[in-house]
Amino acid sequence: MADHDMDCSRVPGPHCRHNSQSGSVTCTVQGSFRPTTAQLYVQESGAVSIVGGNMTVNQDQQVEFQCVTTAWFPAPAISWTRNGAAVNSSLYNTTSMTDGDSFNSTSILQFQAVSNTTVTCLATVPTLPNPQSSSVFLEVVPKPPDWTVLIAVVVSFGSAALLALLIIGIIFCYKRRKEQKPNYQDDMRRVRTQSQLSGVNAASRKRGQDNAAYVPEGQTNVAPSELTDGGFFQMPDVVNITHTGTGSSSTDNTGDESGFKKHRHVTIV
Repeated sequence: MADHDMDCSRVPGPHCRHNSQSGSVTCTVQGSFRPTTAQLYVQESGAVSIVGGNMTVNQDQQVEFQCVTTAWFPAPAISWTRNGAAVNSSLYNTTSMTDGDSFNSTSILQFQAVSNTTVTCLATVPTLPNPQSSSVFLEVVPKPPDWTVLIAVVVSFGSAALLALLIIGIIFCYKRRKEQKPNYQDDMRRVRTQSQLSGVNAASRKRGQDNAAYVPEGQTNVAPSELTDGGFFQMPDVVNITHTGTGSSSTDNTGDESGFKKHRHVTIV
């Protein structure tokens, strides 16, 4: 009988030993048969779990899952699936370390969350018929709206509008001030107009005044009492009436007590 490997899970009983007792197994049959020796390799499966359990993340967020295996011999082979589909080995990294007669392993999976996903970690050894697994559910929610772009656009338009209003205000104030500021030509025209008006008023005042020193023809001197209070000379009252054609004209000569004659001219048509 040739030497062969034995699986502890398939060969129960006293003939199966733990991994610390791995080694040669000898089978002895009574009679003329020679003893037969086989090499026994013992493998143990431990626990598998994904740290953290179920997760809820925003869409397009980078997520990380950590799978931990304990008390395995030899070190298990770890793989991942998403919604039942195998994950590329480039997306996860696995490390193992000894713990007495067994191995503990840690595998970290990273990917970008797009939609709801069931994530499964599988651990196995060559003699294990079906891998042991642990699964969690990843819930992906729509990411909140990014207000950064909107705020930047609003701030840009607001700044541009404020700058435009400021420029318009400066231009308006400049025009208003320029209109209120006196012009040299306007000043000269205003001064010229005022000078002309002053000359006209002065001439009018001169024409409206009588010469108080005027002496009528034939009279050489005038007594001060003959001047009126306003400085005017009192002409003798003379009335002339003369009748000509359809009209008549007369002149009356009257005298007052002082001896002066008053001339009064009356024309009758």
